[in-house]
Amino acid sequence: MANFEVLRAELEQLRNEGRYRPPTVWESGSGAWMTLNGRIVLQMSSNNYLGLTDHPELKEAAIEAIRKYGIGSGSVRTIAGTLDIHDELEKELADFKQTEAALVFQSGFMTNQGILSSLLGPDDVVISDELNHASIIDGIRLTKATRKIYAHKDMDQLEAALKESGGFRQRVVVTDGVFSMDGDIAPLPDIVRLAEKYDALVYVDDAHASGVLGKNGKGSTDHFGLHGRVHIQVGTLSKAIGVVGGYVAGAQVLKDFLIHKARPFLFSTSLPPSVAAACLAAIRALRKSGEERIERLWRNANYFRDEVRKIGFDTGASETPIVPILIGEPARTMKFSDRLLEEGIFAQGIVYPTVAMDKGRVRLIVTASHTKDDLDFALEKLRKVGSEFGLV
Repeated sequence: MANFEVLRAELEQLRNEGRYRPPTVWESGSGAWMTLNGRIVLQMSSNNYLGLTDHPELKEAAIEAIRKYGIGSGSVRTIAGTLDIHDELEKELADFKQTEAALVFQSGFMTNQGILSSLLGPDDVVISDELNHASIIDGIRLTKATRKIYAHKDMDQLEAALKESGGFRQRVVVTDGVFSMDGDIAPLPDIVRLAEKYDALVYVDDAHASGVLGKNGKGSTDHFGLHGRVHIQVGTLSKAIGVVGGYVAGAQVLKDFLIHKARPFLFSTSLPPSVAAACLAAIRALRKSGEERIERLWRNANYFRDEVRKIGFDTGASETPIVPILIGEPARTMKFSDRLLEEGIFAQGIVYPTVAMDKGRVRLIVTASHTKDDLDFALEKLRKVGSEFGLV
């Protein structure tokens, strides 16, 4: 009789390697301090960069949308699921990103899968940074395009790949704006320069740059002053924006094409109207008063990162609110994370296959909601646990 012995064996292997980790169940909403098993701990792993998940204007917008529209949309976007609130959100996003159009998906992961799987065909080539997010990797896997990978932020390798790709119908260079595991920023001006030299499209996933980089959090394209030169800007509504969903901003022809071709868009029920309304309120809040939150975020991030390095930890190439502490093998990484939790800090261990087997790290994320006292508490505990592990 068929059973799940194969799955049990793989799970046992994860346990033996120290990589088995069930979901952590929280008893409070997202914030600087959260409740876990009846205990309040400092949250240092949330993507709630700007603290918008509890913003009163977002909550009120969601409640009002439920009163007006009900709970769900009841259909996919191309039949009866495009409500005026979805249309309003997309117009607001396009204006915010300074593009002709925007299209909303159910998540950032689905956005990348939907775009890449429909944009690229067998006569095309996609050239991708080796540390791009899993959603980009999986989206590329769904295509029949030729794939070329360049070493992380290595512009010489990127140019070599572009030089070899002149015979393809389309050349698409794909990069994260901010790399989620290392916290470094893509050299977007150099990527754009090379793409223009070799007639390639530029595709930037700003999941961790939206709400973090650029004026009012417009992202890496705005941060580098590259409006009109980046063809495809992907963003998430689930991190700094504080809600859930994903979107692409770009030319109207791109939006029209994806409406007809992107399977995650075509075959998924649209976002609940309450979610769309909260996202719309978040973008408007960013435009109205986002700079103060973003300034506080960066002030916190720069202080914390500098102090972590002074203690003696290896934070790699971090230059954003994502501050990894590099540890090494998986079991030791997870033990370090567990020990921090004992001291009152939740900082998730990140191990293989998310990162290389010998590149395990505890990824700390600083937010605008953290106070200096919060960060000093974390630094004190990091110094203590780092000493125990011989890391400092």
